[in-house]
Amino acid sequence: MAAPVAPAQPRTGARAAIPGRTLRTDRWWVSPAISGGVLAAFAVYATWAAFQNSDYFARPYISPLYSPCIASICERARSGAVHGIHVPSIGIFGPWWGISPAILILIFPLGFRITCYYYRKTYYRSFWLSPPACAVAEPHKRYTGETRFPLILQNIHRYFFYAAALFAALNTYDAVVSFRNTRDQWGHMGLGTLVLCANAVMLSLYTVSCHSCRHIIGGRLKHFSKHPIRFKAWGVVSKLNKHHMELAWVSLVVVALADLYVRLVASGTIHDPRFF
Repeated sequence: MAAPVAPAQPRTGARAAIPGRTLRTDRWWVSPAISGGVLAAFAVYATWAAFQNSDYFARPYISPLYSPCIASICERARSGAVHGIHVPSIGIFGPWWGISPAILILIFPLGFRITCYYYRKTYYRSFWLSPPACAVAEPHKRYTGETRFPLILQNIHRYFFYAAALFAALNTYDAVVSFRNTRDQWGHMGLGTLVLCANAVMLSLYTVSCHSCRHIIGGRLKHFSKHPIRFKAWGVVSKLNKHHMELAWVSLVVVALADLYVRLVASGTIHDPRFF
């Protein structure tokens, strides 16, 4: 004789009654708190540095927040008693504009970072609490994702990537030029040279490890065997993509430190040690 079967319970569609926001007992709030604090600190510093409009060039170093040099004041700072162009210069924004060139320049690298897949996750959790952590309820009643304005604009990330690649190349150029001395002679290396080189390397790695870069290289291919070069490049970028989070944080800190170092040298606060 078969065992009796309990009558099926009607499905109400209601969620389980959980009194708290989560059943997690660990310190789940530490990670979003730290991430939000670092992002907020960088935002405050970058905003302050962008509005300073001074002490961003100390021959042969230029702050990454002000590169390329598009201000006429930077061109005059180079011309003085020394000849030769050290960084790309347009010289079209004179003092009468009343606008710091960093404000115009930062639109592109910051646009790339703000729309970055990893940074989205970070500030969604830290500032918008959407959600603050895994298995933790968010305070919003509805979830619309990135299908509506303004978050649908996050899709322009792939276009900001091209601008970011250009700025990574410009920062690499600045690092190469930093091997010159004040007399346009190659072979110079100071502590600022190492700082700009570290900035160029980390910025390039962060840019190349981007998901958009990975898609551009290996996306829309039906047969990798027919595109061996792109397949190898896709493999390299895929390995870097695994460390996109670490590269995002390190490159963010390094670019701030690079600006701070050039600022301290340009203002005369510290002296740039020369190795040779």
